[in-house]
Amino acid sequence: MTESTIYSIGHGNKKIEDFIDELKSFKIQFLLDIRSKPYSKWNPQFNQAQLKVEIEKHGITYVFIGDLLGGLPDDRSCYNYDGKVVYDLIKEKDFFKEGLKRLTTANSKRINLAIMCSESKPEECHRSKLIGQELLKKEISLKHIVSNKRIKFQQTVMNELNKGKNTTNLFGEEIDFTSHKSY
Repeated sequence: MTESTIYSIGHGNKKIEDFIDELKSFKIQFLLDIRSKPYSKWNPQFNQAQLKVEIEKHGITYVFIGDLLGGLPDDRSCYNYDGKVVYDLIKEKDFFKEGLKRLTTANSKRINLAIMCSESKPEECHRSKLIGQELLKKEISLKHIVSNKRIKFQQTVMNELNKGKNTTNLFGEEIDFTSHKSY
């Protein structure tokens, strides 16, 4: 397993100061916003423009890549008939592969970065179910920031998500994850 410099974080309803402190506790240099729509109706401090200004005051560079790694892509072929996003469909798309390539390149250069989405719990987000699982295939374990100086590794999150069960079925095929909501 390659030592990972890739972290994940969800803003949830945190205070912006606490969020920044968590990033700083892991010496994050770049915050990659992977939200498909970079705004928050309930937490305006995490709207793209305001977030960028606040974190850059602390020497952290903001980068939007929700068009590549977002959990709600514009490409309607990534959704099933019930309107749920199907992660197995996303991971075959060129845009997603390009986003993943950017992460693996940054990791090989030992750049400390965090991918950010809105869900505070990694087990409820595509950060773990999609991106983290694909990084594991490249032998990179995503580190999920859960609080100041506290992380969970990708394998731990998936073990909790699956209640200790494997992420493959009886035939050795990966479990097909979808978003938990219809859109």
